Amino acid sequence: MFFEYPKILWLLLLLILVIALYIFRQIKGHSPSLTVSSLSQWSAPGGGMAKALRHFPFIFRVIALSAIIIAIARPRSSSSFEKVDTEGIDIVLAMDVSTSMLARDFNPNRIGAAKDIAIQFIAERPSDRIGVVVFAGESYTQVPLTTDRPTLINMLKEVECGVVDDGTAIGNGLATAVARLKDSDAKSRVVILLTDGVNNCGEISPQMAAEIAKTYGIRVYTIGVGAEGTAPYPVMTPFGVSVQQVEVQIDEALLKDIADATGGKYFRATDNTKLLEIYGEINKMEKNKTLVDSFAVYKELFFYFAYIALAALVLELLCRFTISRKIPY
Repeated sequence: MFFEYPKILWLLLLLILVIALYIFRQIKGHSPSLTVSSLSQWSAPGGGMAKALRHFPFIFRVIALSAIIIAIARPRSSSSFEKVDTEGIDIVLAMDVSTSMLARDFNPNRIGAAKDIAIQFIAERPSDRIGVVVFAGESYTQVPLTTDRPTLINMLKEVECGVVDDGTAIGNGLATAVARLKDSDAKSRVVILLTDGVNNCGEISPQMAAEIAKTYGIRVYTIGVGAEGTAPYPVMTPFGVSVQQVEVQIDEALLKDIADATGGKYFRATDNTKLLEIYGEINKMEKNKTLVDSFAVYKELFFYFAYIALAALVLELLCRFTISRKIPY
């Protein structure tokens, strides 16, 4: 609660003088008196209560004056409200699920690290619609654009290598991701394409897919995953699984061209930490547009004090004509 005219409240100090004057008059006995031969008629039980009740009119008058002063000062209360309008971004994660993603230069492997860090990225963007496209020798939509975070995360956890023909069809994967975004009404549309290899199959070339993305105004961030040089890769042998060092081959020039053509950026991740940093950088680059409209609602409170003043004045009059009525002289 606050007051529109707080200086008026200084008038409350005058009530101290009024109370002091009243007490002084009571002590000095300035009230009119009546001389009688005997007090027996007034010494009945309850006389002390009667003496106390005679002060009630003055008490009610002080309450009335206080309430009137406070009401004139115009007490008010305010409540602040904020209207938050967040404009989300539509994002499709295009993830390579070829068998080379089983390489163990990441922890636990490339596909496991890619899924875990993508889940963290999803959790940090609650206002965006996010979908998942996976590709190897073919591509398909794992999750369409959605804001249903539990379903999205659960479906992403189910992504595994070897569910489609092996290979690396980067063009098909990007084209499928673009198809999920081309009819979106979002002002910002983004593809995050993650792969660890070289395009070696598919009906659509990566360059053509990049041109389609550019036509629709879709930015593509490309991420090449894999250690420098060689990486430990599990190979099935007649004696079981054997881990061998396999040369890492990433077509970085192609990934950079795709990103440059669409207004995105190319990143190279060599371990879990670097991949986490890359997603963090993309998260900062693709900011949501948030509009906050703040306004205050005021409520007038003076009428409460006006009612108190009116009630106090009525009670004062009732007391003066009943329990505090004086004998004329």
